[in-house]
Amino acid sequence: MRRTVGTLERWTGSLLVAVLLTIVPSFHLSAQVPDTARTPVVTTGATVVVPDTAHRIRPMAAFWHSLLLPGWGQAETGRPVTGGLFVAWEGVTAMMTLKAQQETHYLKASGSTNLGAKRQEVQDWLVLWIFNHLFAGAEAFVSAHLQDFPRELEVRALPHGVGISVPVP
Repeated sequence: MRRTVGTLERWTGSLLVAVLLTIVPSFHLSAQVPDTARTPVVTTGATVVVPDTAHRIRPMAAFWHSLLLPGWGQAETGRPVTGGLFVAWEGVTAMMTLKAQQETHYLKASGSTNLGAKRQEVQDWLVLWIFNHLFAGAEAFVSAHLQDFPRELEVRALPHGVGISVPVP
């Protein structure tokens, strides 16, 4: 015999899930510490080296910039080739959407039976255009988080696996 779940039990379960999802941790990870809490000057022997903060951009700012105009956030994070690729794909998707839309108008005026397929093509290019903005924003967000990552990191194939090396000054 089956037992049905009552309204009170459903509400209790939903309330428990809601409480568990709203619990905020009382600690912060090292990446969540504000930039002001970090030490601004690194000393190396007798030479004082100031970290390069002129090219830093906040991750959400980079996200919004690239969401608005793909490639902008990549350029601000020092990744011009990636930004150029997003700009190039933006141009391809925009022009192909407009071209397919123009062909749709022509097929509609001529009374063609292929109008449905052409409308689907317009929608496909439009979706690619929108996803280019979303992917550019996500990539800029991640790139802004990884700005301080050492560029000299190397991954090499070794005879018995993969090796990662980071040069230490």
